[in-house]
Amino acid sequence: MINFSRRDAVRATGLGVVAFALTGCMSGEGAGRGVINADATSSITLDYATYNPLSLIIRRKEWLEKAAANLGQSVTWLKSAGSNKANQNLIGAAIDVGSTAGSAALLARANGAPLKTIDLFSQPEWSALVRTPESPIRRVEDLAGRSVAATLGTDPYFLLVQALKAAGMSTDDVTIVNLQHADGRAALDTHQVDAWSGLDPIMATAEDEGGDVLFYRNLEFNTWGFLNAREEFLQQNPEGAQLVVDVYAYAREWALKNPSEATRLFAEEAAVSGGVAERVWQRTHLDIDPVPGEAQLKVLRNVAPILVDSGDVSDRKDVDDAVANIIDKHYAEAADARCAATRIEGK
Repeated sequence: MINFSRRDAVRATGLGVVAFALTGCMSGEGAGRGVINADATSSITLDYATYNPLSLIIRRKEWLEKAAANLGQSVTWLKSAGSNKANQNLIGAAIDVGSTAGSAALLARANGAPLKTIDLFSQPEWSALVRTPESPIRRVEDLAGRSVAATLGTDPYFLLVQALKAAGMSTDDVTIVNLQHADGRAALDTHQVDAWSGLDPIMATAEDEGGDVLFYRNLEFNTWGFLNAREEFLQQNPEGAQLVVDVYAYAREWALKNPSEATRLFAEEAAVSGGVAERVWQRTHLDIDPVPGEAQLKVLRNVAPILVDSGDVSDRKDVDDAVANIIDKHYAEAADARCAATRIEGK
């Protein structure tokens, strides 16, 4: 295990490019703005992740591939194991569009990552503090002097920090062990740590298989599911970015109308049991306004001082600037599920 240093924040410096998007369904509508790089105008690379159930369904159904084919665009998928990995892939241009928790997107943006939030994929309660069945831990206060596994730069980490603060504690009162989500669960179940700040569906699996207990839950400390894009990609391929958001709108409507099939597909793609899938689906809210705006900024403003106090961002101004500039909402405002349906279903 690796002892966590709160000052090991991911930093990156990127190009300050201006994002724009097409607002219509027809190919080429709204074009003519920005500098287009021909090498990127016909491809979309995006992530899929178990913490973003819609991404698994979209990939399984090949909806994006079908829609993109009508525009002469290719699609490549890359798995993200956590928000921090998605951010690393975005910063390194391994993906163009990635799914993260809002807190993780803010951390990356505040440290110079050139990304914009273009859509919300869900409002999840995907994080909680977890103990083993036999553990004496019952409250956040019981963590004093104990070890907790958490993944740097992700919602479970920020939930832990906020939970400690709400209990009149700080990260100095516990030993935080920086592990990827699956490794955190393993460390908890093998008693290498006393608690784990978990993430679904690994957390739901821990409940189902080992009887692990979610001893602290707080939906308000879970930030939203952000769909982020590299600013350079938005400049190079706005049509592709809009297409991704359109397909997400289509998938969201489909999942709300077909919850049983959506849960089944999620279970298959995430390789979890039906019971685990049901737990995750119950904690994943899709009936939302997917346009990022003031509700999400309010949550990010709550996280902002934590980033500075913990040393994850060196200057409060960097966080405030990130909050002010992270959202580009006109892709989601222009989202057209019917447009995506036309391309996917050929109607």
